[in-house]
Parts: sequence; structure tokens; C-alpha cells
Amino acid sequence: MAEGRRYDGFVPGRYKLDAYGNGGFRFAEMSHRGSILTLPSGIKAWDVTDPDQLTASHFAPVIAEAADIEILLIGTGLDMVPLSPAIRDALSTAGMKIEVMQTGAAARTYNVLLAEDRHVAAALIAVG
Repeated sequence: MAEGRRYDGFVPGRYKLDAYGNGGFRFAEMSHRGSILTLPSGIKAWDVTDPDQLTASHFAPVIAEAADIEILLIGTGLDMVPLSPAIRDALSTAGMKIEVMQTGAAARTYNVLLAEDRHVAAALIAVG
């Protein structure tokens, strides 16, 4: 945590990801251990550790902001793990394009699309 800034599981605003690995992410001059959602409203903690356990309900915060998201990047950890049809259907019905990839690739792609001022969000499972 930098300069007295408190992190309580949500940071409003859009920030590039400065680093990932060691079980977490660095952004907005602070660090977070665990997985994250980068949404139009801000970055929030995401209680997901295993891509095989994902359900559509894990994406409720994403779907709630779907009107402001064109592309959703999903980082599934060290390996690319396909989404279940139920999750794909829920996200597609909400109107988003979905790209599933390793977390590192998703974090890098997120930064590029954010720099291009695209309507991008990411669901990123932390990697060790």
C-alpha cells in the first residue's frame, strides 16, 4: 500500500496493471493478493482461485456493468481453461465479446486495450 492509501477490496477508476504474479497484482500504487475484476467502475477483489470452479454467478459484477463493456478478458491462471457453456451464454447474452487466455496474456492485453481507450474489462485469476 502506498502513501497511506487504504485498499478495502475496491478502488474506483480505471488503472493499468503494473505487475502480476506472486499471487496477486499491482495497480494504482498499491498491491493486492488474490484475483481481481477490472471493471468500468474500478478494480475489485474477486474471490476466485480455481478456473475449474467458475460459475456464472462469479461474473455477476461484470454482468451488472455489461452496458459499459465491449470486451471481457478472462485470465484463467497459468493455463488457458475453457469456460463452461453456461458462463459463455450468460456473458454473451449480456452483450460482451469474451476472450479467454492465460492470466499474464490477459493482463498485458488489458493494458494495451485500456491505453487505446477501449471499453475493456478483465476477470483475472491470480498466479503464483
